[in-house]
Amino acid sequence: MGSPQGSTLTTNMAGLVDGSSARAEVSFIDSLPVYVKELIAGGAAGAFAKTIIAPLERIKILLQTRTDGFQSLGVYQSLRKVLKHEGVMGFYKGNGASVIRIIPYAALHFMTYEQYRGWMLDNYSFLGSGPVVDLLAGSASGGTAVLCTYPLDLARAKLAYQVGDTRSKFGSGMKSLYPRPAYSGVTDVLTRVYRDGGIRGLYRGVGPTLAGILPYAGLKFYIYEEIKTRVPEEHRKSIVMNLSCGALAGLLGQTFTYPLDVVRRQMQVGTLQCSTIQGDARYGNTYEGLTSIVRNQGWRQLFAGLSINYIKIVPSVAVGFAAYDMMKVWLRIPPRQKLQAESSG
Repeated sequence: MGSPQGSTLTTNMAGLVDGSSARAEVSFIDSLPVYVKELIAGGAAGAFAKTIIAPLERIKILLQTRTDGFQSLGVYQSLRKVLKHEGVMGFYKGNGASVIRIIPYAALHFMTYEQYRGWMLDNYSFLGSGPVVDLLAGSASGGTAVLCTYPLDLARAKLAYQVGDTRSKFGSGMKSLYPRPAYSGVTDVLTRVYRDGGIRGLYRGVGPTLAGILPYAGLKFYIYEEIKTRVPEEHRKSIVMNLSCGALAGLLGQTFTYPLDVVRRQMQVGTLQCSTIQGDARYGNTYEGLTSIVRNQGWRQLFAGLSINYIKIVPSVAVGFAAYDMMKVWLRIPPRQKLQAESSG
């Protein structure tokens, strides 16, 4: 009974009882700067939310860009067609690029929102501490995140736009059903786009993206924070309540900015589109894209895929906000009021 193994076991048990292991964990987490914790929380929340809605995101892009064979299909029929030709993994085509993009995007989005918000409260007190600050901080953080991660979003759109019959040709890789380039992965997309168009090629469609994300991100944070202020204090940490507030925020914000998202997608995949889209998809700017789509494809095309976006945006934004708030608690990020008081002091 007095063996070294027994002594080691006794020591380890004693460490667990007196909380030394827990204190080591506490000291490590607490030693991280607040902005690092916010980056971790935002990245984890974004990756979790994006993976959940990946199949719906793939179908939405196919409907938005009027891909061959999908123009007249609904959401359910599109899901069945992708499953038939590409199997279950077809739903996640482009999701690797999406997750790679969303981790830095969401991390920067949430972290810079908190930083911009604190900076505005410290330096522009005349703005108050209410909706105006949330609107401006949300818009600025959305723009910052987009500029830093846009090439990855471009790669995701191009990969998701491809439709190949992978079930019939297991041994020979992806066999494209249509006469368009078949990219093998994220690196291949970025390399070929850069070779053909340089930096401007990697940022093709960033104009409508920024035009859409600035109001959307601002509205999303504004609506979420505004709704939470109207929730009784004892219910504000409820997961269900956070999910509900996030879903409503994403739903309303997306409705007002969706046409810009359609223009962005068509600009991103313009070089892949053949004769399936009426008119030239190589728009010079956002306004030209909007007017050209209305003239050649009809105003309804500006809202193509909106129904699936509603289905997608509810769990995506809801899970994103709820997961972020949960990660903040787990990482022991101080409440905003305490951070503001510390920075003022």
